[in-house]
Parts: sequence; C-alpha cells; structure tokens
Amino acid sequence: MAKHLGLGGNERKVMIAIDESECSHYALNWVLHNLQDSLSNSSLLIFTVRPLTGYSSIIAASYGFPHPELIRSVEERRERISLALLEKAKDICANQGVIAKTISEFGDPQETICEAVEKFNINLLILGSHGRGLLQRFFLGSVSNYCVNNAKCPVIVVKKAE
Repeated sequence: MAKHLGLGGNERKVMIAIDESECSHYALNWVLHNLQDSLSNSSLLIFTVRPLTGYSSIIAASYGFPHPELIRSVEERRERISLALLEKAKDICANQGVIAKTISEFGDPQETICEAVEKFNINLLILGSHGRGLLQRFFLGSVSNYCVNNAKCPVIVVKKAE
C-alpha cells in the first residue's frame, strides 16, 4: 500500500532538492531507504530549481544579442528537462511506496531553495553533496553549504560514500 505524503494538515514537511546530478539521485534513494519510516508521518516535496542564468547568457556572451526564438527554445528545453527530472524522481518514490509532490521554480538555486523552505513551511531539507573540493567550492559556491547556513529548518546533506 502506498504511503501518501501530500502537503496538508499538521504533517511534518520534508523537502529534497534535486538536480540532474548523480549526487541528487543518490540522496533521493538514500532518503527513501533510510528515512522511509519517518516519512510515513510526513509530506515529501521534491523540489528543483531552474536557474535564470545559463544557456541564454552564454549564447548572448558568445554571439551577441540572441534571437528571441533561440532564447525561447533553450528555455523550453530546460523546462522539459526539469519536468522529466521531477517525473523520474516521483516514479522512484512511487516504486518505494511513497507518493510525493513535485515543484519546480526559477531562480538562483541556493536562494530559491531557502525561500521554498519558508514558503512551504518545510521542517527538514535534504540535499545531495557534489563532493567538491575547497577550491571548486570557492569558485563555484556550494548550494548545500549555503542552505546549511541559511535555511530556516534543519538540513541533511547526503554525501555519497566513495
């Protein structure tokens, strides 16, 4: 029997933020295998962020001002990828007997995740760790580090064993 983890009532709300990375997939599976008993009394929200920057700004920087059709095409492709990612995550949950809600929003990943924690009254945030070294974190930033320090709820960062 599937456990429905809808977002309503006085349930605890757990959010896992995912992207296309292997570490996000690992974190989702880790949650389903290690926290499933805890999830039976909680709502599960699978959340992904579509960055506002990306292909459009790269194209603009490389080729000058891009044609609006090109920008629209790139953004539509990114939306399809995001929706497919959420659908795959939802299917993984369903295969483990968990029915989850999915949400995708635009923005800077670290800020948008923390804003979603407040917006959806999340009680526990779970993120995968990319396992970047100090230098990479310095130049690329760390979404998980930002969320640990700024989210208004406890945060679990799942790091894949090597």
